[in-house]
Amino acid sequence: MRVVICGAGQVGYGIAERLAAEDNDVSVIDTSPRLIQAISESLDVRALVGHGAYPDVLAQAGAEQADMLIAVTLHDEVNMVACQVAHALFNVPTKIARIRAQTYLAPHWRHLFAQENLPIDVVISPEIEVGEMVLRRLALPGSTDTVSFLDERVVVVGMVCEENCPVIDTPLRQLTGLFPDLRAVIVGVNRAGKTFIPRSADTLMVNDLVYAVAHVGSVQRTLSIFGHDEVPAQKIILAGGGNIGLYVARELEQRNTKAKLKLIEMGRERAIAVADQLKRTVVLNGSALDRDILDEADVSNADAMVSLTNDDQVNVLSSVMAKRLGARQNLALLNNFDYLPFARGLGIDAYVNPRQITVSKVLQHVRRGRVRAVHSLLDGGAEVIEAEALSTSPLVGKPLRELDVLEGVRIGAILRGDRVILPSGSVEIEEKDRVVVFALAEKVRQVEQMFRVSLEFF
Repeated sequence: MRVVICGAGQVGYGIAERLAAEDNDVSVIDTSPRLIQAISESLDVRALVGHGAYPDVLAQAGAEQADMLIAVTLHDEVNMVACQVAHALFNVPTKIARIRAQTYLAPHWRHLFAQENLPIDVVISPEIEVGEMVLRRLALPGSTDTVSFLDERVVVVGMVCEENCPVIDTPLRQLTGLFPDLRAVIVGVNRAGKTFIPRSADTLMVNDLVYAVAHVGSVQRTLSIFGHDEVPAQKIILAGGGNIGLYVARELEQRNTKAKLKLIEMGRERAIAVADQLKRTVVLNGSALDRDILDEADVSNADAMVSLTNDDQVNVLSSVMAKRLGARQNLALLNNFDYLPFARGLGIDAYVNPRQITVSKVLQHVRRGRVRAVHSLLDGGAEVIEAEALSTSPLVGKPLRELDVLEGVRIGAILRGDRVILPSGSVEIEEKDRVVVFALAEKVRQVEQMFRVSLEFF
């Protein structure tokens, strides 16, 4: 696949890294010589200094032969014009744009991105995507990752096995016998930085990061079995009144009428603007690193501190301070990938990474075959993919135990009609079933082929 990416920032770099690693032909455009030099030195891509919406620059990047244009610069207008130019002059089949300003996304302007107006096939709003991830984490405390699939019938949940985890040293095959009401399948484990697909004889160890696909009604039970009985937060302090912080506060006001919310915003004018838009949230003007402000927010009695400023260091330090001062749990927005491996060691209970969320959204449209949804995990070390099985798929018509294409892959759930089926060795996948698959990074291309019409790969 030939892809042109406009923007070499964190998101653009992340997308280019993933696509180049999968042997796609990738060109990256950015106005910053420093970013272009960095990306050209570290990735096998064609890198150009220039304006991503200029026709001559897009032509240099190979837009005439491109299958897809992904516009993720810092400026919405550049992203929109780049898609327009790619459509009008180069007839690029698929155009993806990151749009941050919410006014463009208002429901009554939805026709703006129609083919006859601004021909953008996929609009990605990082603020909404990240905000929704924060809200899911707050609803399921104890989880490190929560993503819904199969029309929200199942949830992929990540959990850390702490010392009090009841199933430590228990062979996975025994879980069904010990917990007959458990409607979940363990699909992946990350141990000491290495991700693998567990076998039925494997046991879990302290500090393992475990991924399970659970029926939506069994998510809380699954967390409880793994030692996470945390109660959803009701007294919540938000740090940062930017687009994400405002979105989370507004949604919490609507979705959780019992929640007591306080929001700390550094900028005075922004604090006033945010206060005008919120109804039940107490807005405090000051720094989330100021002890007096934290005391004024009653941090010692808070259920959760959620740090969503645009400064990773402020998010880390405010989260740690809040926990030390008595907050029951914390959650931080972390943009810098270098911080992620150390988050738990620093005292961060959970984090969200905008780049990973945006990359996942893009991959959903890059993946070939009948792919409906994608979520990237562990800095690209694994993916969860939802796809529809075709009659030509090698998955169809045989019991799962007899399939020889599942090395490095684990089936997590199957949707047949309106019924969710959790897999066992005797289960057979049928044509038109929707399947949730956990795949190690090196097996993703194979999973794509499983859900394509052609069987040349096999």
